[in-house]
Amino acid sequence: MLDSRSPLVIIFITIFIDLIGFGIVIPVLPLYAERFGASEAVIGILIAVYSAMQFIFAPILGKLSDRVGRRPVLLVSLIGSSMGFLLMGFADALWLLFVARAIDGITGGNISTAQAYIADVTPPDQRSRGMGLIGAAFGLGFIFGPAIGGAMSLISPAAPFFFAAALAAVNATALYFRLPESLSAEHRSQARERPSVVQILKATENRTLMPVMAAYFFATVAFGLLTSTYALFANHRFNFDATHTGYMFAYLGVLGAVIQGGLLGRLVKTFGDKSLAVSGTALLAASMFALPVSATLTMLIITSTGIAIGNSLMTPTLNGLASNSVDAANQGRVLGAMSAVASLARIIGPATGGWLLSRDAGNISHYGRSPYWTGGAIMIIALGLALVLQPRSASEKPATVEGQGTQDVRG
Repeated sequence: MLDSRSPLVIIFITIFIDLIGFGIVIPVLPLYAERFGASEAVIGILIAVYSAMQFIFAPILGKLSDRVGRRPVLLVSLIGSSMGFLLMGFADALWLLFVARAIDGITGGNISTAQAYIADVTPPDQRSRGMGLIGAAFGLGFIFGPAIGGAMSLISPAAPFFFAAALAAVNATALYFRLPESLSAEHRSQARERPSVVQILKATENRTLMPVMAAYFFATVAFGLLTSTYALFANHRFNFDATHTGYMFAYLGVLGAVIQGGLLGRLVKTFGDKSLAVSGTALLAASMFALPVSATLTMLIITSTGIAIGNSLMTPTLNGLASNSVDAANQGRVLGAMSAVASLARIIGPATGGWLLSRDAGNISHYGRSPYWTGGAIMIIALGLALVLQPRSASEKPATVEGQGTQDVRG
């Protein structure tokens, strides 16, 4: 049981509050953008801007956190989120919404930096459990955030954004006073002479990091493809309205929070990171293949449950494997690269999913087959990559990066 003063608890609360703010925006941003004359295509681009900016800047923030520490980057990230939300609330033109989303994406390195913080303060055998805390914060944030956003929108269209801005500002203030730095001065002083992610990949003798990042990319493409089209699928096939879809996402969020926040530590201890990553990837692939042939509400719930369980087992363990493949001094840049890979995937997945779903529009009985069977095939690629992972054992010696001496690069 974690002490309430533990840095992990503080990080969990920080990410939870931040994800509530992010979740607040989800149900209201598309309708808010329509007030400025945005079409569906423009709204899609507006949503993608955030991931596009994260793709560019997450590795930079990760590298910066290796040089100056985790705490300053987390603070800047939360302040940037507050500014972005505030600008959304005050926006009187569509272009300002794009600027606000870009600001939030540029400074949105809090997740990868939080992952690096967890890596700093946890031993390798507890790393995936720590990463699971972030997954639990995600799940809880996406349970409470949309509900709060819907309630605040009853006050005014801009009220959810002002509330999210205030939440991020309070979060930054609390973090400033409560969260200690996790990266030692010794590790920060080595940053300028540290190898790049490319050098780390080349130096990892058993090549664990590269297949982990590739598996993470393909899995995130498939999952982004799924989540961006699920509401339309549920509406066309099962007549779900926004309320019913919200209930479903709340259920899946609770399930993810329970698994990643409560059970994952014991599962990792019993089965290991690789076994859980493989099992989660396989379950997610099978569930995606089964989803479009679900003929009853019961089958929809079962397949959706499989998707939630598979993702909850896969995502934190892949991040844990990536974290364990490098030494403490390079956690920020590697997890920042993982975040960038996910951001790129979240640009590709939704765009591909929407295009594929449109191909099923003429046949309601086949509606969803094109995107979800394509996603299942992509998950098979991720499964193949997960199967070939070779995690470095504790007895293996660290790899040597050319020109940098000996590095503890665990593959």
